[in-house]
Amino acid sequence: MTQEYNRNPAAVAALSPEQFHVTQENGTERAFTGEYWDNHEPGIYVDVVSGEPLFASVDKFDSGSGWPSFTKPIEAETVVEKRDLSHLMVRTEARSALGNSHLGHVFKDGPRAAGGLRYCINSAALRFIHLDDLEAQGYGQYQALFTEHQD
Repeated sequence: MTQEYNRNPAAVAALSPEQFHVTQENGTERAFTGEYWDNHEPGIYVDVVSGEPLFASVDKFDSGSGWPSFTKPIEAETVVEKRDLSHLMVRTEARSALGNSHLGHVFKDGPRAAGGLRYCINSAALRFIHLDDLEAQGYGQYQALFTEHQD
């Protein structure tokens, strides 16, 4: 994991009210309302606070939940999993490792062939970087994720 990513106070100050609620107050956006729940473009999703790369579209799937869902993070160490006992439930919270942003939750109902996990992530916690823009925005090393998955 690259250490150039960190919790950026200027990025926190620039968050929209919904982004702040989700990432800083452990909130959840309403299903089917987030910007990326139905995004099918190739690219990566980064933490809106730190810019750390979290998920790739090659690992995104339609879970029917109304939130962006992924089978795994780009690198396991970029997403920290914590036990969440809020709302009278036992869940696994997903947080960004360096930005410490609340991202969403991890469930064990994902595609079995891909490991069985579903990272159910709030769009408000993410910034999408299209495959065509990866190099220009400093994420060129992640282009290989897309050539590895071509038929």
